[in-house]
Amino acid sequence: MNSVFYKGIEFFIIFILIPVSYSLSYSAYIKLALGVLGLCYIIYILLKVENEKFRITPYLNWKLFWIETLIKFLLIAFLTTLFVWLTNTKALFEVVLNKPIMWVKFLLIYSFFSVYPQELLYRTFFFKRYKMLFKSELLFIFINAIVFSLAHLFFKNSLVIILTFLGGLLFALTFNKTKSTLLVSI
Repeated sequence: MNSVFYKGIEFFIIFILIPVSYSLSYSAYIKLALGVLGLCYIIYILLKVENEKFRITPYLNWKLFWIETLIKFLLIAFLTTLFVWLTNTKALFEVVLNKPIMWVKFLLIYSFFSVYPQELLYRTFFFKRYKMLFKSELLFIFINAIVFSLAHLFFKNSLVIILTFLGGLLFALTFNKTKSTLLVSI
């Protein structure tokens, strides 16, 4: 089978069909099974087909990365705080102040079981498998942000779709620059 055709079908199933299906009502166990099988497929393809190695690249400029990350974090934290303050002041810092242990557990669980697998799929796998299909780097990054936001369709919330699209642009640009799953996950 033609490699471009196969990758086109693979792209459609992984980045369009499955995320859209998650917004439909069917068993959460089936959705979880699809997610786990999909993650296993992606790890297999990355390791066995694409010959990727999961290691930290030695040439990373950690100091610059942390400075850029801190600036981005402060800007995003300010804008998010401002948005919540303007739209729902009562909810501002409610979980952090009233349920700090739950908040820390959520951050740890979310980071390990959601953020890193998402970055493996939407950055490492996506960039390795599909970059050669696009002549324009900007279009490629735009498509990556679109499919990343599509993955959040199951929330059925327009604001989530917009924010994940913007986040997807930020993450795609970071990955494109660093080629590091770890850095884009941070």
